[in-house]
Amino acid sequence: MLAFLMLSAALQPVLGVSLEQLVGNERAAALRSVPAGSVQPIVEVQLRRPNPLIMPSHRELQRIVTGSVNNLDPSLIVETLSLYIKPSSQASAWSDEQRTGLFNQLVALSTLTGIQYYSASRNAMRTFYEISQVVDNPANKSPLPDPVFSSPPASLTLYARQKDLTFGENIYRFDYRTSENAIIFVQENETSMSAGIIPAVGRNRFRTVMAVIDTDDSLLIYAAAMAKAASVPGIGDRISSSFTNRVNAILTWFTGRANRVFL
Repeated sequence: MLAFLMLSAALQPVLGVSLEQLVGNERAAALRSVPAGSVQPIVEVQLRRPNPLIMPSHRELQRIVTGSVNNLDPSLIVETLSLYIKPSSQASAWSDEQRTGLFNQLVALSTLTGIQYYSASRNAMRTFYEISQVVDNPANKSPLPDPVFSSPPASLTLYARQKDLTFGENIYRFDYRTSENAIIFVQENETSMSAGIIPAVGRNRFRTVMAVIDTDDSLLIYAAAMAKAASVPGIGDRISSSFTNRVNAILTWFTGRANRVFL
């Protein structure tokens, strides 16, 4: 009888973590109140030795974010939480096929080319990435096609050449981690990022951590952009505003990519 019960338990599907377990009841309710298909994230911006405030209760994500904060000692952090609501017909734990499809969408870095973000200084939409392409390494910068996988690897490192209208052309490293219920990646600058003539963010001084966590009927998206910025009067506010709008643009991009998998 005991052997039968153990076998029955092993055959049961693994239950996904709930949104409430990840972010608490209050934030879960706020996220669920946003109309499906819209990007209205919960946002927290902190300056001067900041620490994450709205990070979900996910062990691997917490390890990565905490490690990044300890290593970087950032002067600012911009965090966002948002929710992608799956269609009612797909309101269950993602399948292996869906997880693979979503991973392939997240490594398709060329699809970032031409996305738009809101420029507060210009009061208008502006092109975010003029160029975004996978390259072989930071030295050669030879373009490669976006990779495609038959199943998500446990870990993956990609390099990308990206040119945006705020920080110019730079090389970034993307480190991906996958698990049964999450896809996490860390973007880090391999070259110094400048805002005009001001050296705003030095090499390896900017990171964005983005996590997509499956919660059965939805996907929780957490992003944290952090930087050790130059101590120049006014530059902190400028970078903070820019990073907030940049993260929102990435969330809009993600929604479009997720639609290709779930719709």
